[in-house]
Amino acid sequence: MSDDIKTVVLGASGYVGGELLRLISGHPDFELAAAVSESCRGKPIADTFGHLSPAYGNQAFAGYDEWLDTLDDGSSLALFSAAPHGSSAALIAQALDQAADRNLSVHVVDSSADFRYSNQLDYEVVYGSEHGAPDLLDQFLCALPEHAPTFNKPHVGHPGCFATATLLATVPLIASGVTGPDLFVSGVTGSTGSGRKPQPGTHHPERHGNFYAYKPLEHRHAPEMSGLTEAATGRAANVHFVPHSGPFTRGINATVHARTEQRVSKGDLLSIYEKAYADAPFVEVVNGTPRVKDVVASNYCRIGVAAGDGSVVVMSAIDNLVKGAAGGAVQWMNRLWDLPETAGLTALAPGWT
Repeated sequence: MSDDIKTVVLGASGYVGGELLRLISGHPDFELAAAVSESCRGKPIADTFGHLSPAYGNQAFAGYDEWLDTLDDGSSLALFSAAPHGSSAALIAQALDQAADRNLSVHVVDSSADFRYSNQLDYEVVYGSEHGAPDLLDQFLCALPEHAPTFNKPHVGHPGCFATATLLATVPLIASGVTGPDLFVSGVTGSTGSGRKPQPGTHHPERHGNFYAYKPLEHRHAPEMSGLTEAATGRAANVHFVPHSGPFTRGINATVHARTEQRVSKGDLLSIYEKAYADAPFVEVVNGTPRVKDVVASNYCRIGVAAGDGSVVVMSAIDNLVKGAAGGAVQWMNRLWDLPETAGLTALAPGWT
């Protein structure tokens, strides 16, 4: 369609990039102009992602100096970045400069960590390196779509996958005032959360049939969770986070435990979450415990709660690659372009992965 929004994916050959390509292929308003990957430059997309062959045929990955040639001057551009943190910001800055030279109307959603902090120093303390484009920080919002009913920024830095699962649980809890600021979070993720390149300790053969915690109370996503919870609620939050490596490929289950400041029942908690997400098309509050298999390969989140003995528990299940990354990015891009928030994202989980 001539009215389709031209779409470019930077860092398109990784797991998140592949999911973006899959979602774009079925989107009613986005048309892929370029899948950008320097490491796969010139190679057919289907050589890397065989399951995408029906959508992209012989279309090849473009290099970073080629993607602009696929666009006409004055085009509308949806620019996704799935490039690694530490390099994504500089690539986005270069792309925005090039887009301005061609008079392109552009919105960016970055799935890396480079625009998750509004303060340059906060980013550099957590990630131990200089920010690649500090002049762009004030142009990016970092929040989940569910927690930003209004916004005034042209671009978005999407929270990380662990943060997505956790924030969907923590924000209504802290906003309600039924707990203090201390939240104890245990999260379990599949092997795709570690990226496509095998590494000792994260490679799936090392994880299969195994289960273990890593970086307990030291994971760099904890400050992101605390800061974004505070930003969404205006209340103090201190997330104590212990991540775990699960023996499966995709999905995240996060459990938030907190002491209560007042007497609260399970019914009270259910009401808090049902009200918080009454208008959220991808969040389902369930009267039970959410299961990863019920959300894998979908953009949906399932939330369950429990209360008793002076404490509360909130459980959240998402797909790390979809709701936690590519799907959340498409959800945001829909909103940035004033499209239906659910466009291209309503496919249900297969249930038998």
